[in-house]
Amino acid sequence: MAKGRILVVDDEIYIVHILDFSLGMEGYEVITALDGEQALEKARAEKPDLIVLDIMMPKLDGYETCKMLKAEAGTKDIPVILLSAKGRNVDQKIGFEVGADDYITKPFSPRKLVERINAILGQTSPNRMQA
Repeated sequence: MAKGRILVVDDEIYIVHILDFSLGMEGYEVITALDGEQALEKARAEKPDLIVLDIMMPKLDGYETCKMLKAEAGTKDIPVILLSAKGRNVDQKIGFEVGADDYITKPFSPRKLVERINAILGQTSPNRMQA
């Protein structure tokens, strides 16, 4: 039984593969998209528990995608973690203004991302002893 469904959105396929592997090992079901338009379609159809969203993508960037997700009744409550090479304070501020729940800069540690996802979803790692 999966811990939850995560939609991973990035136009860099190797990032998608790293996150698919890392989240799969953690017990999550992973859905993937390569741009903002695919992300909107999959979020509407699949109703993931959380979305990891790159900012710099073709067709529709992560800021616009996040803003649209947060404006729709069917997707507004899905937590969004923005994942981006844009690490300036102003970039993070924009991310939170469009509705992101968290913001992680690249390069990133897959382990740290999994920990942030677990925290947002209230999960614990199956590899850790529970108190």
